Amino acid sequence: MKSLQATGTTVEQIVKTMEARYGRSERIWVMDRGMASQENVEFLQEDARRYIIGTPQGMLKRFERQLLEGRWQQVREGLEVQCCPSPEGRETFILCRSTDRREKEQAMHDRFEKRLEAGLVQLEQTCRHRKYQPVTIAKRVGRLLGKYSRAAGLFKVDVVTEADGGARLQWQKVEAWRDWARLSEGCYLLRTNVQDWTGEDLWKAYIQLTEAEAAFRIHKSDLRIRPIWHQKQERVEAHILVCFLAYVLWKTLGQWCHQKGLGEEPRRVLDELSHIKQVDVVMPTRSEVKIRRRCVTEPTDHQAILLQHLGLNLPSYLPTTDKKPKGM
Repeated sequence: MKSLQATGTTVEQIVKTMEARYGRSERIWVMDRGMASQENVEFLQEDARRYIIGTPQGMLKRFERQLLEGRWQQVREGLEVQCCPSPEGRETFILCRSTDRREKEQAMHDRFEKRLEAGLVQLEQTCRHRKYQPVTIAKRVGRLLGKYSRAAGLFKVDVVTEADGGARLQWQKVEAWRDWARLSEGCYLLRTNVQDWTGEDLWKAYIQLTEAEAAFRIHKSDLRIRPIWHQKQERVEAHILVCFLAYVLWKTLGQWCHQKGLGEEPRRVLDELSHIKQVDVVMPTRSEVKIRRRCVTEPTDHQAILLQHLGLNLPSYLPTTDKKPKGM
């Protein structure tokens, strides 16, 4: 399975390059909605290549009835899908509905609505207090709508020319747009020509795109492997190997947490356990010999539960050495 996130003009080149190197096999091409041009879809279809592609948000309108009346299948908590065969039968569209995404989009729409409404009120008052050319106000309205484009469809705005040549602003809210926004918030649409997979399998395959993106972020954040500009081929390959091994360890830790019932976010586990400290207790004696004891802080109840799930026993003390490095 291959994931693509490149410009549309490179899709054909990438696909043919991969097939020339590794053969056609039973590969499934997974692409985000930036790759969902009709030209790219036809290219994949012409040689019976299998694909799972994200679609532009505007295509959701075609599935309004399914959003209202469809039978949803729960994939995991907060995520539902339903499969909708295309009329010609060559493709299947997968409707996906995410609770977290809905809450995020709803909050964004509400925030942009308030800011856009405040801007229109201010422009309306400006027109009342001073004479402006209609074209000037129209430009300001355009900039305002562009700034808050996610809520622009909620407002119907007109710039009226008064008898004296000045501008007057009229606007109202389009409740039909709000109704559709509330229905479609948190929803997105996939399309595929894979016919022998369930909706859950198709969604899990597509979500690997976000996992690939997360892998790059993890290297810079959690793993803190900064970019290094190498000049020699062997050093480039060595750096890639180190990054790959670090990511393998990270994924292994994630699977370990999942097996222990701690979810699939090792970041949270590490953040919690990172608060466990070690303390060196140094006691001088009359013979001028210092007794050093390296102690481990007592874990909190939450930390103790995590350690128990992971099967780890936290020692009370750690071995120490008083030997000083050479040159000290």
